[in-house]
Amino acid sequence: MTTAQQPVRSGFGATSTAEEVIKGIDLTGKVAIVTGGYSGIGLETARILHDAGAEVVVPARDPERARAALKDVPGVEVEHLDLLDPASIDAFAEKFLASGRPLHILVNSAGIMATPLTRDARGYEVQFATNHLGHFQLVERLWPALVAAHGARVVSVSSRGFRFAGVDFDDLNFEHRPYEPFVAYGQSKTANALFAVELDRRGRAEDVRAFSVHPGTIIDTGLAKHLSDDVLRANGAMDEEGRPVRDPDRQLKTVPQGAATSVWCATSPQLDGRGGDYCENCDISPLVAAEDEDAWRAGAATPGVLGYAVDPELAARLWEVSERLTA
Repeated sequence: MTTAQQPVRSGFGATSTAEEVIKGIDLTGKVAIVTGGYSGIGLETARILHDAGAEVVVPARDPERARAALKDVPGVEVEHLDLLDPASIDAFAEKFLASGRPLHILVNSAGIMATPLTRDARGYEVQFATNHLGHFQLVERLWPALVAAHGARVVSVSSRGFRFAGVDFDDLNFEHRPYEPFVAYGQSKTANALFAVELDRRGRAEDVRAFSVHPGTIIDTGLAKHLSDDVLRANGAMDEEGRPVRDPDRQLKTVPQGAATSVWCATSPQLDGRGGDYCENCDISPLVAAEDEDAWRAGAATPGVLGYAVDPELAARLWEVSERLTA
């Protein structure tokens, strides 16, 4: 079983920027939360939503750093939130709910990549805990505000990195298998995509719709800090002078291009009545047929999503496991 994954021919593409995809959309009176909204594509997402009229809240583990990064975006509200600390997530959500505001847009943009093996206080591997479980708990706690919006969208920033691994339900935390940073990253990014599938199924009756996105490869956002220059050069993402390579046709994007799909999923009327889809290049990605998987994996420029990342049965199983893990 998989989602439909039918492109809508949006008219945008790999070179589109967040500013371009939101042109003509007025978000006055809307409230948005953007995790990771003080660096990289999260910062650009927060800025664009704010400029379109939304009231934007940016939760941050280091509020002072966030305020400094957002100094040119006046009016953005910064609050404390640590995605690895369940009590912090609850406190942030309780404060937001106490404000009585609906939540129209939630962009789960914060994330880490290819870290050394580290575990949180619960013993959970930190890429899975940060990228998936923290956002899972945040959405569950903010659910009343999403429902109160009477038309909310949740955007889960995934990655083409899902190709590195599915979700290993038998060993989520690498207790019995060798730890490989990109396998752990791939598991967390698959989880991000599956989360959107089941969240959309559960939320559509309340008009809460969800999407996951691949923003592209943007190495100058801090996400790639655990990767050596040699690795980045070998993958064609950095030139010999240490500069990021920009080639949108190969998913090597600028920050404004990288934020475009998140903003499109969060705001575009082209997606009204839809949800649960994995998106890239400002459109819904096509499903890769099993017989085409090897060719797809070999071609970095070809849009698409593998079936295991959008499988409703796996998504429902992940939701149940995540509820147990986050109590």
